[in-house]
Amino acid sequence: MRKLRIGLVQMRCEKGAIEQNLAMIASWLENAAGHDLDILGFPEMSLTGYINPTRQPKAILTLDGPEMQRLQALTKGFAATLLVGLVEHNPAGKPFITQVAVRDGQPVGYYRKMTIEDEEADWFSPGKTVPVFRRRDLTYGIAICADIGNREVFRACAQQGAQIVFELAAPGLYGDQNTRDWASGYAWWEGECLNHLPVYAQAFGYWIGVATQAGRTCDEDFPGGGFLFDPQGRRRSATPDGREHALYIEIDLDAGTTRDLESTL
Repeated sequence: MRKLRIGLVQMRCEKGAIEQNLAMIASWLENAAGHDLDILGFPEMSLTGYINPTRQPKAILTLDGPEMQRLQALTKGFAATLLVGLVEHNPAGKPFITQVAVRDGQPVGYYRKMTIEDEEADWFSPGKTVPVFRRRDLTYGIAICADIGNREVFRACAQQGAQIVFELAAPGLYGDQNTRDWASGYAWWEGECLNHLPVYAQAFGYWIGVATQAGRTCDEDFPGGGFLFDPQGRRRSATPDGREHALYIEIDLDAGTTRDLESTL
């Protein structure tokens, strides 16, 4: 039987606080180490925070820069592939929203968010391709936040043989931080996931895992949300609320069953 062990981390990612976010990623990696994971998914912009690149240009990173080198160094000796988000420098224009895959001190690859809409269009450039990645005999894809409404991203993953797609997100919540209704924020993003992802999972016959930014940053709040959907479109695991949390799950790809490992607050 083919077994896949994944982690889905919903974490707070302060804007521009790269050292702080690196420390949190390291903490979650240590927390997950005992579960013998294959893939550990972190939210969109988990390394840089969801910055406005025009206001925080120093938090725009390159894929070969010192911050990426420190991230890669964190993974040395760990079996899991980490999927970590950042704002990436684009020498040809506005930066990219990028998710990198790293394992055991080495880069595996990256995906640049294709679906750039609304206010993001003023700050970011869209990526041009949808790659897939491989971990042993597993093929997996990545979607980032607003890609949730772009069926073609999920179709492209399926056409390349993906068995699981990771939807890694940071959907900011509207409204006054002082009167934030955290439960309704979480419920909104949960509803978005329930509206779109079971349809894709069933249509394309693969698993979908979700990891979302959570909590309050300096000027914006994020809802959290960790979920796993099976190829029949059923939700198999979910975080209980929007607090920082990680789901650790074993998936039997042949039998279509799951087993929740220790879930950590």
